[in-house]
Amino acid sequence: MASPPNVTVQTIRTILSEVIDSLESPDYASKLDEAKEAAGNEMLKMMQLVFPMVVQIEMETIKRHGFSGSREGIVQFTQLVREMETMDNEVARLHSQIRSHYLPPVSISSTVDTSL
Repeated sequence: MASPPNVTVQTIRTILSEVIDSLESPDYASKLDEAKEAAGNEMLKMMQLVFPMVVQIEMETIKRHGFSGSREGIVQFTQLVREMETMDNEVARLHSQIRSHYLPPVSISSTVDTSL
């Protein structure tokens, strides 16, 4: 599984921005909203209904940038994003924005005693 040539931080930023634009486009936004409504607050349903839609949009986008449009391509792209988000705050922000479409915000209460 070879990486597309010249995958830079800027390339990853561009791809992530394109994914966000697609997710928020009129073509997909209403479909995502319907899937989220059908899933309700159930995480399993969210992963069954919403997550695959987001992955499909990602796969269509990365294919235009030289990645394989297969499962291997999306895995490879996600690994690159995870590596780059530790080095680049903008990549981390964009990736977080995409994840927010299928993962609810998690708040950790400061009153919980985590010491063992």
